[in-house]
Amino acid sequence: MTATASLIDSRAAWLRLAAALALSTVGGVGMWSVVVALPAVQADFGIDRAAASLPYTLTMVGFGLGGILMGRLTDRFGVAVPLVGATLALSAGYIVASLAPNILLYALAQGVLVGFLGSSATFGPLLADISHWFEKRRGLAVSICACGSYLAGTVWPPLVQTLIEAVGWRSAHVAIGVICLVTMLPLTLALRRRLPHAADQPAAATATATVPMHATRTVLGLSPNALQTLLVIAGIACCVAMAMPQVHIVAYCGDLGYGPAVGAQMLSLMLGLGIVSRLLSGWIADHIGGLRTLLLGSLLQGVALLLYVPFDGLTSLYLVSALFGLFQGGIVPSYAIIVRELFPPREAATRVSLVLTATLLGMALGGWLSGEIFDLTGSYRAAFVNGLLWNFINVSIVLWLLWRMRRTFASARAAS
Repeated sequence: MTATASLIDSRAAWLRLAAALALSTVGGVGMWSVVVALPAVQADFGIDRAAASLPYTLTMVGFGLGGILMGRLTDRFGVAVPLVGATLALSAGYIVASLAPNILLYALAQGVLVGFLGSSATFGPLLADISHWFEKRRGLAVSICACGSYLAGTVWPPLVQTLIEAVGWRSAHVAIGVICLVTMLPLTLALRRRLPHAADQPAAATATATVPMHATRTVLGLSPNALQTLLVIAGIACCVAMAMPQVHIVAYCGDLGYGPAVGAQMLSLMLGLGIVSRLLSGWIADHIGGLRTLLLGSLLQGVALLLYVPFDGLTSLYLVSALFGLFQGGIVPSYAIIVRELFPPREAATRVSLVLTATLLGMALGGWLSGEIFDLTGSYRAAFVNGLLWNFINVSIVLWLLWRMRRTFASARAAS
């Protein structure tokens, strides 16, 4: 056994996974602090709600585009290099934001330093890096790492709110910057080692054995860019559907007379069960592969969306929201597993980040579309139907790719 092979699925790999999960949880603050601080920032600058929402928009856009840049850097230099830069950018971003004299400078600090150069390195690049360190449990490992974004959404909002109430939003931002600096830099040291095979070995040698070797070279008979494009479209479509309940459940409950607090509880229930879903989906992917796991999650997400249409009672909404969280949480990590199964390892971080950026765009588009449909119809019923249509697009793409996979297997058997 070579030194490289001995590290795969080893104790060192699991320790690396623990460090990556912690980094994703801490670094994910950029996606949540801006939401919690919105009311305080709005009051301080004396602006309307639309202007106060600009920092969130720029942070989301920066997070998505920055992920592609950080993915390229990870493929070239390993994940530790962009993580060090991201840590410094996050810390600087929060300090600069705390000094901002107006909403524009605050939004730029959030979008450029916190989103584009900071938090973007703590999701897609980490998922791709961890995928190199596991073979037998790759799906589970990637899914565990992907839980960092949900854990960040669980841990950071109450902490940020407590800081804002205690010392004000500006001092709270300084504290966040210091926390990121002193926790993330030591954790980054645990990720300095880079597996030699990550840049050299063909994808089939590290895949979960769901695709024959010649299929990975031809990427299921498609050009690599064609397959990448299909995965991007699928990622957008599934997350347009996913955004309807996640973005609008609080407002929906308010419209039904249950109050926004009930909607917030349902959202929390979704995110909590989403963690369970990610872990279960990772285990499933280790047994049936990423594409089949994505299909399963997408079909079940469609079922949950469909249940929202006829059922709007309080108890039924809690149950449907719980099912939705349990069904959809594993969808996004499945894309990272698919990329690792079908593309060369040396391209993993870039291609994973491209697909995950597409899922973010899908969430943004889905949230906006649902709001527009509500404004036009005065009801969320049509918005749920819209989500189902987008989910159908995603399912259709995955089914077609699975059909090509089956045909590739049949050709391989006929040739042998």
